Amino acid sequence: MSATRDHDQHQPWLWSQETWEQKLNKARAGRSLKPAKWKNGAQMAVAVSFDSDHETFELRNGGESISRLSQGQYGARRGMPRILALLEKYDVPASFFMPAVSAMINAEEVKTVVSAGHELGMHSWIHEFNSRLDHDTERDLALRAADMLEKLSGQRPVGMRTASWDFSPFTLAIAREMGLLYDSSLMADDDPYELLEDGEPTGIVEIPVEWIRDDAPYVAMDRMTGARPYGGPVMVADILKREMDVAWEEGGLFQVTLHPHHVGHRSRIFILEEVLRHARDKGDVWFCTHADLARYCAEECGLTKP
Repeated sequence: MSATRDHDQHQPWLWSQETWEQKLNKARAGRSLKPAKWKNGAQMAVAVSFDSDHETFELRNGGESISRLSQGQYGARRGMPRILALLEKYDVPASFFMPAVSAMINAEEVKTVVSAGHELGMHSWIHEFNSRLDHDTERDLALRAADMLEKLSGQRPVGMRTASWDFSPFTLAIAREMGLLYDSSLMADDDPYELLEDGEPTGIVEIPVEWIRDDAPYVAMDRMTGARPYGGPVMVADILKREMDVAWEEGGLFQVTLHPHHVGHRSRIFILEEVLRHARDKGDVWFCTHADLARYCAEECGLTKP
């Protein structure tokens, strides 16, 4: 890249229309994949997910803080048993997105999750930021991650969630090359939609996430940075239930992202139970994994791979 082009990169007001259009169109929301009706005629679909980052949240930063590594270990050691017990109590299937290194460290967790009927999805190699990688490195890590999850679980993952929802200009092309059914990293809608790459349909289902429906922004704590909890568990539960109430009224999807090292604590696990109970009380709900949701939306909306 020339010095002039590199300079322009940091001065968007100098961009040509072609430049910002290319950036916009690299991965963009296409047609809605919200079906005319949910499975079994349910009023609302509920997709509960967990990012089992565990120790990789600190390992990707260099692994210098033993304290933060222990926080990740807590998620696997204490948080996961509480989460799995609640999912069993309410008979709810869930999707667990694991970095490959996390899965290697916690191989028994992988077996437990899969044997309980839950989905195991991709979540990077070591929770790396994709936007900091070149194409070949990102591709290599994605392929290695898929291979490792398949080796440990016996099942090839069909969907991914990028670490920290960091989606590079190469990510979608790599997902297409891998033949993935869905992604769950982007935020252009409340309901599933088809991803477009450079304006063209990809046949990949996007199951949108949102920081509003993620526990981390409310409760994350890092003494060495500016991250401090700003919302108590009651507030978080209330926000999630309000999100669900409107999803119910609209006949749409309620999707939530939680972390074992956050929600798995004694004073926070009730957030998950409140969400599950609130959904159960509505009575006409389809609880689904992200993979089952993506398959259903693809079939109902006639989605095909180009």
